[in-house]
Amino acid sequence: MSLSNNITAFLNFVAFMCSIPIIAAGTWLASKPDNECIHWLRWPVVFMGLAVMLVSLAGFVGAYWKKEGLLGVYLVCMAILIILLLVLLVLAFVVTRPSGAYSVPGRGYSEYRLAGFSSWLRNHITSSDNWGKIRACLADSNVCPKLNNEFITADQFFAAHLSPIQSGCCKPPTICGYQYMNPTVWNNPTNTIAEPDCSIWNNDPNQLCYNCDACKAGLLGNIRKEWRKVNVILIITVVVLIWVYLIACCAFRNAQTEQLFRRYKQGWA
Repeated sequence: MSLSNNITAFLNFVAFMCSIPIIAAGTWLASKPDNECIHWLRWPVVFMGLAVMLVSLAGFVGAYWKKEGLLGVYLVCMAILIILLLVLLVLAFVVTRPSGAYSVPGRGYSEYRLAGFSSWLRNHITSSDNWGKIRACLADSNVCPKLNNEFITADQFFAAHLSPIQSGCCKPPTICGYQYMNPTVWNNPTNTIAEPDCSIWNNDPNQLCYNCDACKAGLLGNIRKEWRKVNVILIITVVVLIWVYLIACCAFRNAQTEQLFRRYKQGWA
């Protein structure tokens, strides 16, 4: 009768331990320069990890000590948590499915088009209401200045695998025909009418291409890349939690049966 309770206690202990890498992944996500500039994207995974930790702990205590009331609360909370995780996963997959990336001949890095990303991301992150603060935050970060210490020659830079945000914000689009001086200084464009970003580029370290659509696309490219990695951890977590939840339902039913059996014996006594 107590077999499923013991299994539930063990699996919830495993889920409790799994919450640690979830929290670590959320902390890593929050520490990335792009997410530091988008506050509402920084902590959802950390909060989910903490919720998994607390709910798993409640499930462990309820199953191990056969606390029917605690198991009931645990089941409700676990169902809500699974639903929230599924919603987060579906949203993350839908909005990060388009990449907006395209390859550039002779370059180790890709470049990015804003139109290639989901409209939800564009509307919630790169809208005129939000971009001013994000742009100022990126300009204050070390995303672009550190490139000057990493690359000396043009060949080194062109062969580099830049992050999306470095490719979009720290240099002008290749189609503009700018001449490389260093990673953040480019002169003598040959095709300034190729696209609007060509005339927006500025060698001022506080300007660069932070006002470009390419920079907005690079930011979305970074977010997409990071969230796709975190999604793997979330998928594993959801699968584990669903199995734990199913076994916990058996444990709850067993706890009720045991309580009825105890009352039955007391009645005969």
